[in-house]
Amino acid sequence: MRYLPLTPDDRAAMLAAIGAKSVDDLFVDVPEAARRDGFVDLPRVMGELEVERSLKRMAGKNTVAGDAPFFCGAGAYRHHVPATVDHIIQRSEFLTSYTPYQPEIAQGTLQYLYEFQTQVANLTGMAVANASLYDGSTAMAEGVLMATRVTRRNKAVISGGVHPHYVSATETVVHAVGVETQALDPAIDAEDAVIAAIDADTACVVVQTPNVFGTATDVTKIAEAAQAAGALLIVVVTEVVSLGLLKSPGEMGADIVAAEGQSIGNALNFGGPYIGLFATRDKLVRQMPGRLCGETADAEGRRGFVLTLSTREQHIRRDKATSNICTNSGLCSLAFTIHMSLLGETGLRRMALLNHEKALATRDAVASVPGVEVLTPRFFNEFAVKLPRNAAEVVDLLAERGVLAGVPYGRLNPGAGFDDVLLIAATETTTDDDIQSLKTALAEVL
Repeated sequence: MRYLPLTPDDRAAMLAAIGAKSVDDLFVDVPEAARRDGFVDLPRVMGELEVERSLKRMAGKNTVAGDAPFFCGAGAYRHHVPATVDHIIQRSEFLTSYTPYQPEIAQGTLQYLYEFQTQVANLTGMAVANASLYDGSTAMAEGVLMATRVTRRNKAVISGGVHPHYVSATETVVHAVGVETQALDPAIDAEDAVIAAIDADTACVVVQTPNVFGTATDVTKIAEAAQAAGALLIVVVTEVVSLGLLKSPGEMGADIVAAEGQSIGNALNFGGPYIGLFATRDKLVRQMPGRLCGETADAEGRRGFVLTLSTREQHIRRDKATSNICTNSGLCSLAFTIHMSLLGETGLRRMALLNHEKALATRDAVASVPGVEVLTPRFFNEFAVKLPRNAAEVVDLLAERGVLAGVPYGRLNPGAGFDDVLLIAATETTTDDDIQSLKTALAEVL
């Protein structure tokens, strides 16, 4: 039975109150090309049991990451998450549905967010971090908005090595407030090209390292050039495990760091939820979006935790808020904190080194296949290769052979002219047999 909460009279009264003649008038801003004629290609009537069976059959067509040699990355990475994370995350002092509007009630929540902030600040080499954002792409968008507030300028220069989806998400968010974005052409190893694009109107320069093609770059010179021109440097990191081996953004002069934290404590989860990391310098803290937890002492001298800053619209006047999309991903940040606590600095460094070693072995294997050209000059755990045919077609052929070979760059950025480029990632979960399977299957289809 369909649930119809409004009667025809209710609907007519609602439309009259807002000045619309029909429900269709509410969708006039949706382009004709984006509208669907007729029903979706799904059964019109099906019982709950039938729906469950149908969805299970559909899900059975998927190849799960752990069931095949897996080399997909491009911003979402398969890492081993210890069972201890799932156990501790369910403890009642941490896992709570309580939202901290009266935050001091939930001391367990505030404590782990405080620890999370400390971990993120240490990882990124920055002075202060917030209690997380939605994901890496919206963290980048928030960074651009923050830079325009700080510099009172209106243009963001975005490197050609930044993940295309991050660029699109940022453009979607910032265009509404009139921020101009200058996204440079895709570039495997041309971070210095952004320096030439900096001018007197530039609020920030956005770079990514390792970039979407896997290239790891010391961006110190870019930081110096941006700051000399009065702009801020935003460093994007999509693979946070890389910070266990590479120089931190803070060491390279970053003003703002926007990162994706999925790799630590959080599985792929079919695309989410993920967790945005955001860190900055001390002097910029009051322009930072989101929540900031702090440590204090109560009247009896006991250690306690408080919500120090809450500059989002739910806490203060909407027109004074630094952001309205900066809810912290509480459960994901808890998983991140637990996993990082289990690893410690030594464990993270070992994990990062193992990732790099597996990527080197994978690079050597695919480079030995005739027709394959490795494009990325220096990398952490991901690199780009040029194939003698369309990369998406090769991925499909390898999938038929039980190997998930990577992500075609053309899927991320259609029409960019990189349709023969494949992004290949390896992590500590990659085995020697997986690498051999990739090499063998690749040689068969090329």
